[in-house]
Amino acid sequence: MSTLLFSHPACEQHDPGPLHPENPGRLKAIMKTLDSPEFSGLLRREAPRAEHGQIARVHPDSFVHEVLAAIPDHGDRMLDADTIVSPGSGEAALRAAGAVVAAVDAVMAGEADNAFCAVRPPGHHAEPRQAMGFCLFNNVAVGALHAREVHRCHRVAVVDFDVHHGNGTQAMFWDDPDLFYASTHQFPFYPGTGRAQERGVANNIINVPLPPPAGSAEFRQAMRDCVIPAMTRFEPEFVFISAGFDAHADDPLASLNFVEEDYAWATQQLMELARSACGGRLVSVLEGGYDHAALASCAAAHVRTLMRF
Repeated sequence: MSTLLFSHPACEQHDPGPLHPENPGRLKAIMKTLDSPEFSGLLRREAPRAEHGQIARVHPDSFVHEVLAAIPDHGDRMLDADTIVSPGSGEAALRAAGAVVAAVDAVMAGEADNAFCAVRPPGHHAEPRQAMGFCLFNNVAVGALHAREVHRCHRVAVVDFDVHHGNGTQAMFWDDPDLFYASTHQFPFYPGTGRAQERGVANNIINVPLPPPAGSAEFRQAMRDCVIPAMTRFEPEFVFISAGFDAHADDPLASLNFVEEDYAWATQQLMELARSACGGRLVSVLEGGYDHAALASCAAAHVRTLMRF
């Protein structure tokens, strides 16, 4: 398999402060691991800036301008209790969304089999008109709508294994039967959404809430019994992963007990599905993960599987 890695130094310039869990050290830890000789076969590209119109497929143009206008010239500014922006945040957010758009283009052009976007800020909590949960723009949704509008991938699926439910992605996909969202996540937990009864307009939303201290067995059962069968029935033409690694046992913000091997296993399952459904077209996008060592090792397991399966 050929795998493209998209990132950009600007994504390290988004700085909510040294005590904030979503800090630049997250991305530095991942990139240090992916710079090891084991990953010399990765194709690497700098993430371009997303165009406003690309982001405006999922966020109103007025909201895009509002977020970028809120970026301070110095110091920081709170958009909500958890979401803080600094002078580098606007550029980072544009590069994060742009990475996913460019990854879709590259995969559709056959320049790689799949791609991993190592970017921040994350995106899956960003709702159409609200930045929240460390997220400014919904990167994976921007990529999904780009795949559909530009490349005519009519049916697009996102699978999210972050420990927090992706309320923003769910909100954006809810009323569209040709957009599929599946999530495994700790529940009850932030942001309070993600009950199994939340199904979307056409059963196009699949939520599998996991109670603490669920771990490998519960996660794999959720994927085998719920997510993969529903996604297979959906027959996606492009597959995205919202790749959060904060369900790991060492993560300080949550209480699930996944291990590194679970992420490799889940990646393999989703690659098998993508290969049978849509010629292997798959783009993965970094979301959460706040223990730097666990984040780096789990991201490495994920990318290793993308490269070798």
